[in-house]
This record gives sequence, C-alpha cells and structure tokens, in this order.
Amino acid sequence: MKVFDRMESNVQSYARSFPTTFEYARGAELFDVDGKRYIDFLAGAGSLNYGHNNPVCKEALIDYIQKDGVAHGLDMHTDAKADFLRTYEDLILKPRDMDYVIQFTGPTGANAVEAAIKLARKVTDRTNIVAFTNGFHGVTMGALAATGNQHHRGGAGVPLGNVTRLPYDGYLGADFDTLDLFEKMLDDNSSGLDMPAAVIFEAVQGEGGLNVASDEWLQRLEKICHKHDIKIILDCIQAGNGRTGTFFSHERSGIKPDIITTSKSLSAFGLPFAVVLIGRPLDEWAPGEHNGTFRGNNHAFVTATAAIKEYWKDDQFANSVNEKAEVVTKHLQAMADKHGMSIKGRGLMQGLNVGSEAISDLVVEESFERGLIIETCGPDDEIVKVFPPLTIEEDKLVEGLELMAAAVDAAVARA
Repeated sequence: MKVFDRMESNVQSYARSFPTTFEYARGAELFDVDGKRYIDFLAGAGSLNYGHNNPVCKEALIDYIQKDGVAHGLDMHTDAKADFLRTYEDLILKPRDMDYVIQFTGPTGANAVEAAIKLARKVTDRTNIVAFTNGFHGVTMGALAATGNQHHRGGAGVPLGNVTRLPYDGYLGADFDTLDLFEKMLDDNSSGLDMPAAVIFEAVQGEGGLNVASDEWLQRLEKICHKHDIKIILDCIQAGNGRTGTFFSHERSGIKPDIITTSKSLSAFGLPFAVVLIGRPLDEWAPGEHNGTFRGNNHAFVTATAAIKEYWKDDQFANSVNEKAEVVTKHLQAMADKHGMSIKGRGLMQGLNVGSEAISDLVVEESFERGLIIETCGPDDEIVKVFPPLTIEEDKLVEGLELMAAAVDAAVARA
C-alpha cells in the first residue's frame, strides 16, 4: 500500500473504505492480491451494470483490437460508431418511440450534463436552470452548480450561480406536492424566479439518497414545463441502462424529456463513454461548439453494441432485473423490520436507511471484513446502497444480502 500513500492525492475516497489491492474481477466478484474474494455491491458506482469483464463485451472488444480497429478518431465516422448508432436506434430508441439525435460528448457523465445545460441555454436564450434538492449531476462547474451536496460544492472555490434550487418530490413530506411551489413561483411575476431555460432532475436520485419521483409528479412537472417552454433535462446517468428495471429511469411515467444525459454503464464494460440524447428540434449546435478530444470512444462503441444486442433484444433481461429487485426488497425489508429502519429506491438501486453516518460507516466496515463491497449515499451518508451488477446470479445476490444483514447486526451492536 505504500506506493498509494506516497504517490496518490488525498482526494481518493473509495480506497479508504476498501483498504486492499484488487487484482482481478469477474462478474459480481472482486479478488485481491491475497486471493480474498469479495461480492461487489458497488459495481463501479453504477458503471458495471453488466458485471466485471462481461464475456460478451470482452470477446467483441478483443476481436476489434486484434483487427486493428480504430481506437481513437475524434468524432470522425467509423464502422464501430455506425454499428452502435444503428443498434441503439433499432433496439433502444425505436421500441420506446423516442426520436432523438445523439451527441457524443467528453467521456464523463458530468460532461454530458455540461453539454445539456449549455444547449438548453442556447436554444431558449435564458440562463437560469432549476435543479432539485439532493440532486447530484457531477463536479465540473456547470454540473456542480446543479448539484446539491455541500461537500462537493465546497470544492469549487468560486460562487456557483445561475441555478435555482427547488424541493424534489417528497422533500417536504408525503402530503405536500412540491410542484405547487414551482408553479406558483412561475405564475407570480414578483416571485424572483428568473424564467428557467430548463429543469434538470433524476427520476431516481442516486447519490442524493435513492429518492424516487412518483409518476404523477413527473407528469405534472412535464405539464408545467411545457406551459412555460422550459426544457426538460433527465439525468439518467446512474439510474439508466436498466438499473431501475427499465432501460431509462423515466419510462414508467410516460414523460418525454427534451434532453437525456446518459453515461456510466452505457459502455457496458467500464469504459469511459457519455452521450446526450437531444430532441431533434433542439439540435441547434454549431459544428464543434461543444467538443472534446475523447468524444466517441470506439472501444466503448464496440462493447456497448455487444451488450445491447445481447441483453436488450427483448424483455427477458429487464424482467430478470425486476425479479432480482424483488429479492433485494424482501431481504432489505427484513433488515429494516428487525432494526426499526426503512428502505428506499427502486429496481437494483435500493438501500437501507440506517439512520446515521455513524452506523452506515460501521455497516460498510463490517461488510468489507465479511467479503462484501458496498457503499453509502444520502445527504448524511445514512443509507447503505445495494448496487450489484444487473447480471449477478441470484445465489450470489442472496449471499451478498445475507452478508449485509450480518454486517448490519454487527454495526447496530457496536453503535
């Protein structure tokens, strides 16, 4: 471990919770240099929905590299890009009646958010963005301005402006529709709310605490935005690519966002890859107006295409995710009932609200000792977050949940 202590910045975070050196990984398992096995309920913070070294993606990538396929081509046309675009259109967009053009941004989700916000401001000639409490959209300046977390905002070093924060669904309690406030402020010329270019939101908030917006709330938000010509930006970076049981996190509600950002598991292999889906009438970019050297990762095109063809050609994979989600809910509810806690989230992004960071930190520690990698989320890191690969075998899923339950018992006893 000495080389990490000597050479790596203090900014590292996950390594502090999991103090070992990992050597290889397969599916839902990680192995360290001493040969110890860990079940992975972190999944690259949502970038490994199809598991570590997914064999379908790995084979496709190795074949592409062996034939000297183009690795880096800026945004020039390649056969790998063409195959991805055709596959994404045919298997993802068309079956969902989604008519978007695709912008390849820099390789991070935050860069996709930056592009989405810039485009909304460009097409509306407005500057203000409405974001919601507990939202997390990245840590570059524009994305950070829309992010609520004070720990991350504090790292900016400059004021973060041109964003109005409003309460997310349920923020003021189950009996208060937070959109009453938004609508009232829009209709009142003296409210002080500058007419927004866009709203940006997650249908299921990941880092903010696994808060789930109801279908009714999302539908009303859409109506309000249409009334005032406010563009709707769905941040589907962590909650996308099947994580909530549908490919996109908003599908159940039936809303049609103007712009969608997606990244994380889009490559299906942990490779950097991010895109912005833009409703065709909004594609007002001038050539190169938002660019980046690493936009359009051809290796990621290859692995993404392989995964979509394998897992999204029909409903079988999505059905399996929802079946596993029921297993997670059952086990989490048992833990919650035993300790007077509660559960949150949807699909395979659920979690246990243990009440405090002091207890959640102990759960992570006890889990790690037992061979389970798991993290926390929420405004006070009070939620232990179950985030396994979507491809995890059910026996390994149950094994991990049983390890978690034992860790919760131990943490409560120590607290």
